[in-house]
Amino acid sequence: MENKIPYKIYLEESEMPQQWYNVRADMKKKPAPILNPDTLKPVTVEELEPIFCTELAKQELDDTTPYFDIPEEIRSFYKMYRPSPLVRAYCLEKKLGTPAHIYYKFEGNNTSGSHKLNSAIAQAYYAKKQGLKGVTTETGAGQWGTALSMACSYFDLDCQVYMVKCSYEQKPFRREVMRTYGAKVTPSPSMSTEIGKKINAEFPGTTGSLGCAISEAVEAATTQEGYRYVLGSVLSQVLLHQSVIGLETIAALKKYDIKADTVIGCAGGGSNLGGLISPFAGEMLRGENDYKIIAVEPASCPSLTRGKYAYDFCDTGKVCPLAKMYTLGSGFIPSANHAGGLRYHGMSSVVSELYDQGLLEARSVEQTSVFEAAQQFARVEGILPAPESSHAIKVAIDEALKCKETGEEKNIVFGLTGTGYFDMVAYQKFNDGEMNDYIPTDEELEKSFASLPNV
Repeated sequence: MENKIPYKIYLEESEMPQQWYNVRADMKKKPAPILNPDTLKPVTVEELEPIFCTELAKQELDDTTPYFDIPEEIRSFYKMYRPSPLVRAYCLEKKLGTPAHIYYKFEGNNTSGSHKLNSAIAQAYYAKKQGLKGVTTETGAGQWGTALSMACSYFDLDCQVYMVKCSYEQKPFRREVMRTYGAKVTPSPSMSTEIGKKINAEFPGTTGSLGCAISEAVEAATTQEGYRYVLGSVLSQVLLHQSVIGLETIAALKKYDIKADTVIGCAGGGSNLGGLISPFAGEMLRGENDYKIIAVEPASCPSLTRGKYAYDFCDTGKVCPLAKMYTLGSGFIPSANHAGGLRYHGMSSVVSELYDQGLLEARSVEQTSVFEAAQQFARVEGILPAPESSHAIKVAIDEALKCKETGEEKNIVFGLTGTGYFDMVAYQKFNDGEMNDYIPTDEELEKSFASLPNV
């Protein structure tokens, strides 16, 4: 069987998932409900409708329906770049001298260069179906903004993107791809929204954060008729759409009778990680299989490994609902020298609850070691990985080297969320020896924790 496993395992179009999987349906203990910040009661669809598209609001609050049909128009769009390949990293295995078998699910084979398009096209579809003029959003590293601008262009929707200021300055080519697709891109915090003005006054010279950008995007959506806000991570609806990653991965493994032992994903807000691991976690919840699932986050923004599991605002401006999640506090702003993406202050409520229940473990890694792993991978596997993806690569290498020590032939699967061709400023800093590791102190985190709401 070993020699029969190809470098790339492809599914046929007919094998592509026709439904999204909702892991919450299989969780006996559900994620805590999101709360209305004014009443501190669980939000309703009606309360979310001024912010989100109606169908997306329904998906957000549904924790009992296990599968949602993927509309035909979305499945037709998916066929442009899905099913994505599951790749056996033979060259990396040889370089490491490990008996482990390493597989990666490659999500970078589309124009946006990442997995983000899986949810972007779904959210744009529901906005168009509702008859909206356009949508607003935030973006950090730029992958989500790129994907959404592409999806909005497909459906002739206006797209307004608030991009974290340091990323706006460090990643001009991401910005220009968005503009090529017709999006308006604004560095955040800006002076074009009331919340942006307030944040700039309170934190002069700030380089921004996803929490800041979210606040601005929500304000922009709720003050323009015919607009709604969409988000590329964190939300349960996003993890639902991204479940195509995990569903395809399991189907590809089964095609060659491969049983994964370890499943690894990078962790920022939870979109890629949740999408990859949800079907695996579902099998664990149903008692069908057991896996070692590892969430890998940056040491400079360690929400799972050093955060508190508490209700917190999803944005810095404190206009969004409250979510119970592992969080560093909505006012936490990662260091400007952090170049590896994954900058959100909290973690998806679904991922947080799975972590709290012990279904996955979390590790934090420093960015110089992440770029070392990225370089090692690029030199033997022929793909320049996104910095975010490289967090997963780092731990996949660590796990493979453990197998080298023990002689175990484990099957290691990780998510390669996208390519790093728009992230060359970060690679340049690493290659020039100018990249350093920043880890927030306990005192800095305690200061941020002090702003957590008393819920």
